[in-house]
Amino acid sequence: MTSRTPREPRLHLVPEVPAQPGAAGRRTRTRPAARRTPTPPRGIPPRAELARQARDRLADAVRVARWAQLTGSAPDAATDRAAAALRLSPAQLRELWGNARLAGLVEQGDPGPGSTAGEVRGGWRLRAWDSDDTAVLRGWVALFDAWSLARPAPGDADTTLVAEIITAVPQLLAFMQLSDGPVTAVELLDLLRQRVTELREGRPGTGPAPAAAASITPDPELVRLLGWALDALAAVGALTLHARYGDTPARARLTPLGGWAMWTKLEQICIAAQSPAGNIEQSAVGMLRGCAGLTPGPARAEYRAWLAARPTGPAVDELLEAARGEDALIRGLAFDALRVVGAPARAAVRAAAVEAGLRPYALLWLAEHEGEGADADPEEAPLTVLTRQEATWLWVDTASAAHEHGSGQLLLDHLDSAVQPSIPELLTEIRTCGHPHTVQVLLALAAAHPDPATAKRVRRAAFQVHNGGV
Repeated sequence: MTSRTPREPRLHLVPEVPAQPGAAGRRTRTRPAARRTPTPPRGIPPRAELARQARDRLADAVRVARWAQLTGSAPDAATDRAAAALRLSPAQLRELWGNARLAGLVEQGDPGPGSTAGEVRGGWRLRAWDSDDTAVLRGWVALFDAWSLARPAPGDADTTLVAEIITAVPQLLAFMQLSDGPVTAVELLDLLRQRVTELREGRPGTGPAPAAAASITPDPELVRLLGWALDALAAVGALTLHARYGDTPARARLTPLGGWAMWTKLEQICIAAQSPAGNIEQSAVGMLRGCAGLTPGPARAEYRAWLAARPTGPAVDELLEAARGEDALIRGLAFDALRVVGAPARAAVRAAAVEAGLRPYALLWLAEHEGEGADADPEEAPLTVLTRQEATWLWVDTASAAHEHGSGQLLLDHLDSAVQPSIPELLTEIRTCGHPHTVQVLLALAAAHPDPATAKRVRRAAFQVHNGGV
């Protein structure tokens, strides 16, 4: 969740528009009208008060994170020592350490050069915790978005039903925000049952449920898991619960932090719904294709709106699945969208780093996330985070996007971002990088290059790669 300049060499590809007769001297791009900053509804405290509440809510997690920063080790690797020093039980320690990680307060060693397995460092949010309200609120929102990881579902629960409830929760929270007051468990259960039914009917190969199904008594497991979801959301500070009947609270209402977070998400959805792009209802691939022609600012607004309309976990999974496709442009845009997600995406991105086709992007995402807020040269990141071969693979992948979606000149301009200082060195290393589109990129580069001798050398390299030679 950052607006910093991405660290890998990037291509913001805007399709070429043929010149129109008489267009000379005419403005080709109109400036959008300034949008009035939305005013929070009555009952949502000022930003400084929200930050104070978030600091109070995460105070113990910050204490655990600072202990880990001071010792350089994870509390779960030294449970007895950490629990004694912090005067916590082992169970409390595990939960607070998980919250600290989900809120982006700490970073552990990730795969890649210069990183030590198990090494713990304080994150940028921890360093800015006492002075930066934005860092504090971003940390709390990251924990809120990861509520189902902060308090996992019961181990004996049906995983399909758990996934359906996680998908349905944003609708329940939006209903609570619009209700502007306590909502009964009966209302939430009825809304949850309707949403789960809609999800099941929307799956391929399933049809509408019989009319009688709507009037059946709710499954006790649905009641139990609704209680789990409400308890988990209360544990991260998004809900206040009132009374209890068995597994489920009698009533629930959003806290000021929860109300602010949901109002922000609904505003993002409304703003994006008024835009020409209209990508909220699209799949991840469709949304990313719709953002391909946008400049970074509007694209990030579309990403935020698309993410706000979905549970974080499934949205991250869908973006990573889009990145696994053949289109290099979609791959790069998917990781741009994952930057908007921030800390809740870290575990999934770290897992994706073992996949050859995602590894360079994943390692750069992890490095950027850990260095958020620090001054660094984006152009140097590939040299410090990736191996030479990984940086070359990434160059070919982004060159493939330029070839497929841009112009020959854009491909030539992309030569400047290669880690190799000369074309002969680039051709030597590109032959062994293992990218499946190496031949196509080389042929496109040869066709676009203005120097006949260089073009001939590039074509020869393409021929050698095609024939399996180096």
